[in-house]
Amino acid sequence: MKSRPYQKELWTALAVYGAMLVGSIQLLTHLDVARPWRDLIALSPMLPAAATAWVVLRELRRMDELQRRIQLEALGFSFAGTAILTFSYGFLEGLGYPRLSMFTVWPILAALWIVGLVLARRRYQ
Repeated sequence: MKSRPYQKELWTALAVYGAMLVGSIQLLTHLDVARPWRDLIALSPMLPAAATAWVVLRELRRMDELQRRIQLEALGFSFAGTAILTFSYGFLEGLGYPRLSMFTVWPILAALWIVGLVLARRRYQ
């Protein structure tokens, strides 16, 4: 995933996401907004988040077979590792450990995707 158009599209989508996230937080912090507008404002950053996912999927379709295989192995590693970590911590929560926000799942998934990419790329060098 290194093409220039992809990087431009990805960074644009992420920038719009960041701007909408900051904007929605600012609006909801400083204004008293009634439902359903409050909910729509809170969810508004998900539009550029969906665009980001679309950009990534489109780039995956453009890749050659080897690059797709590397990505698949990395995502499989990430999926399995995230499942193991989140389920393990879920059992610990049953013992009184503090509850973690759902916001912690994506960073775990992303970090393990990167680890999986490093491992998969090594395998095919």
